[in-house]
This record gives sequence, C-alpha cells and structure tokens, in this order.
Amino acid sequence: MNAVELSAVNQHYGPAQVLHDVSLSLGEGEVLGLFGHNGAGKTTTIKLILGLLQASAGSVRVLGHDPHSAEVRRALGYLPENVSFYAQLSGRETLQHFARLKRAPLRQCDDLLEQVGLSDAANRRVKTYSKGMRQRLGLAQALLGEPRLLLLDEPTVGLDPIATQSLYQLIDQLRQHGTSIILCSHVLPGVERHIDRAAILAHGRLQALGDIPSLRERAGLPIRIRLHDEQARGLQHWQAQGFNTRAINGGHWFEVSTAHASKLGVLRQLLAENAVSDVELHQPSLEDLYCHFMQQAAAGGAQ
Repeated sequence: MNAVELSAVNQHYGPAQVLHDVSLSLGEGEVLGLFGHNGAGKTTTIKLILGLLQASAGSVRVLGHDPHSAEVRRALGYLPENVSFYAQLSGRETLQHFARLKRAPLRQCDDLLEQVGLSDAANRRVKTYSKGMRQRLGLAQALLGEPRLLLLDEPTVGLDPIATQSLYQLIDQLRQHGTSIILCSHVLPGVERHIDRAAILAHGRLQALGDIPSLRERAGLPIRIRLHDEQARGLQHWQAQGFNTRAINGGHWFEVSTAHASKLGVLRQLLAENAVSDVELHQPSLEDLYCHFMQQAAAGGAQ
C-alpha cells in the first residue's frame, strides 16, 4: 500500500485551475522531494494530502483511506513553512499542548526536544526563541505520535548549516524506520542525496518525476569534467584536442563538457595528458535538473 496516491487530480480556486491532472504516489519508507516555483501547486498538493482541501476532480488516498478521516490525521505529521506558536508558552508547554491535541504520549515531549536540540531552552518562552529555534520546535511538533507520513514544507528555513545537517540525518533515520516523507524546499543543494525521487511541478502540472539517475538520463545534460593543467597550456590547446572546454579559476583549471555515454573515453584521453595533475567529475545536480525542467516548462515542453 502506498502512503499517498494522487490520481488525475485537478484543483480549482474559483475560475482559476491550480492543478492539472496530477498523478503521483509515495511508497512506504520513501522520501519524495516536491519542488517547483512559487505558485506551482506545491502547497495545494500538501493541503489535499492533509485533507484541508477537497479535490475538484480525481482522487486522493492517504495511507489507504480518505485524507479527511481522523485515523489518517493521527498518523500524519506536518511542518508548515511558517510556524506559529503561543508566544507566552514555553517550548515544553507548547509541545505538551500539541501532544494532547494529537493524543500522543506526553513522555515523548522531552525526548523530542532533545532530538531537535532544544532541551536547554525547554522552559524558555517561545517569544524568546529565534526563527531557527521555532523551526526546530515545529519539527518536534510534527514528530509527535511517531507519524507514518511526514509532510515537511521548507523545513530548513531559519536553520544554520549544522542544524540543517542534523535535520537531514533525522530524515534518513526516519526513512530507515519506514516513515514516508514528502519534502518541499527551494533550497536544492544538499537535498538530492536524502530523497528517493523528485517531483517537479510547473504551473500546476507535473513536469518531471523520478529518481535522480532517471531524471539525468531524461534531461540529457552534459557531464562536466574539471582538470588541473600544471603547465597552464591555455584554452586553445584543449580545444585543439577536440574538447568542448572552458577556462575556470584562472589559468590552470579547465572544464570539459561531455555526454554521459562518452564519459570514460574522455577521461582516458584527459588522463593520458602528462601535465594533468587533478580531475574532478561533476554530474548534473538536482539544481541543474530543476532549472532544465523549468526552462522546458516555460518553452511549453511536455512531460
């Protein structure tokens, strides 16, 4: 059974259609990255899964049930993009309040506060918390009740690099324990190794869906090979060898672009050059893929 199943979903706000025939699924223990520009339909998709909206057409199933059921809501965890709490309550009181609403054990609260790094601030009022601390409190709230499905909307907003790394480590742990996760983010660097598949929305349409290797194959973007030439023989030398090359980082580093199928041959040819002292291989990143499919959508490209 899939944790989430959207089939041919259309969504209207009055005369405006914001989702067009969207179909996607989320397996148990899978992390799906949901990406798109502002207004692409990400928040609407999340609201449909949460049962806050009724689809105009198509079907939405969550954990095998209608998303409006109380059973489903108790099995969900949700971190919105902009968290808001009662300013006069402490962090511990806030978490205990949400635990009671969700009928989760109160004993989880202190464990979760420690897990998100807020143990030392548990008795401080939320109004004294920084944005990053409020975000971590929001994450602790989302984890109450050990949810089977976790929806994270811009979870790294306000987090410093160490806290961001801790968040992704937590996502990896939850996935290993079978939690299904949908992660929405505009901050793409660092995300790709923590997701199983990516779904890219553009203007309410599913522009691309798949794991990173399959999206790379579909996009056909070149692989970039960076080399360090100790002799700094210049751009003309490398272009004369038949390479599609540009100079980077001064006169000693050059970048060669090649198709995936030609990668090994190009590497062998480069390494045969005696003056090449270092080589770096750069596959198209999630950010590169996102930009490619957004440009395709702007040009009217089909999925």
